[in-house]
Amino acid sequence: MFLSLEQVGLRYPQSSGRRDAVAAATLGLAQGQIGVLIGPSGCGKTTLLRAIAGLERLHEGRIAIAGETLADAQQGLHLAPEARRIGMVFQDYALFPHLSIADNIGFGLKHLARAERQQRIEQMLDLVGLGHAARRAPHQLSGGQQQRVALARALAPAPRLLLLDEPFSSLDVDLRERLSQELRAILREMGTTALFVTHDQAEAFAIGDRVGVMHQGRLEQWDEAYAVYHRPATRFVADFIGHGVFVPARIVAGPDGPRVQTPLGEVGGLGVLSGPPDSQACPLPSAYPDGECELLLRADDIVHDDSAPSKAQIERKVFRGAEFLYTLRLASGERLMAHVPSHHDHQIGEWIGIRAAMDHVVTFAREPHPAQAD
Repeated sequence: MFLSLEQVGLRYPQSSGRRDAVAAATLGLAQGQIGVLIGPSGCGKTTLLRAIAGLERLHEGRIAIAGETLADAQQGLHLAPEARRIGMVFQDYALFPHLSIADNIGFGLKHLARAERQQRIEQMLDLVGLGHAARRAPHQLSGGQQQRVALARALAPAPRLLLLDEPFSSLDVDLRERLSQELRAILREMGTTALFVTHDQAEAFAIGDRVGVMHQGRLEQWDEAYAVYHRPATRFVADFIGHGVFVPARIVAGPDGPRVQTPLGEVGGLGVLSGPPDSQACPLPSAYPDGECELLLRADDIVHDDSAPSKAQIERKVFRGAEFLYTLRLASGERLMAHVPSHHDHQIGEWIGIRAAMDHVVTFAREPHPAQAD
């Protein structure tokens, strides 16, 4: 792996002792890959980024790039930030207001000859589509353009790793989406390895080759984006990513392999879950006591179908343009969520037909839950 973190731990002092800001975090990025860390506020993702940059000292573990050890707690090794050849892009741009756009980009290139420096600045300006703005001041640019300048300045010295800490969080949603796509294209063109921190799930999936979900200082899962969504490693990841609920279920043996019985009937394909009994399609009944478990049903697993035998009452609805996000309640009391095309504009309190259409079966051990209020 190009970037390697092994059992990284950082602790912060507090009145009752020390608390883990990051605990036993292990991840790897191949050269040219883009990784994304996501999680709730205070989960440790920015702290982990700062440790890679050298702005925080490790209490445990090791960090290496291209086989070179940058930090090793056991050996007491801590390479200074300026010696790591790592670029950083922050949320607040941190541009120099008294310098032109070109001079901001060239700030870290003073070691180059004048002609080479100018050529590199022009290359970066073209890369981020701001060749026309070279002589302007930062305040003359929009927020999105200023963030592109910050990206160009970080890439100009050709860092071997680029770290980005929520660089688009202050921008509006449409601009964030467009810049996310542009960022991925720019990093791909440069062949730059990058690690990106965000709180936006859509942004994480749009940018990342690998996505990591953090919770209370722990890296709960580090995997391809598709696997994080469809094969969550822990209950927290399953609950944090996407819209979904857990419903009581039972795995039973069937003639064609295991089946899952739920409040919506047996789910999966034509009622029989595909794949051999030992495949990842579905656990065996013996995976849980008496086969009893909880099944993750995401909003995209539930299909509105007036002809379906299962009915649910609409409790809440959120209009999202092309679709509604319905919160539904079955007669048995279980709550579900469903994405429904917005031309199906049902009213709160209405009963509609629904069915489960699942390609991925995600189950967890049952947990005690307080009784749902009427």
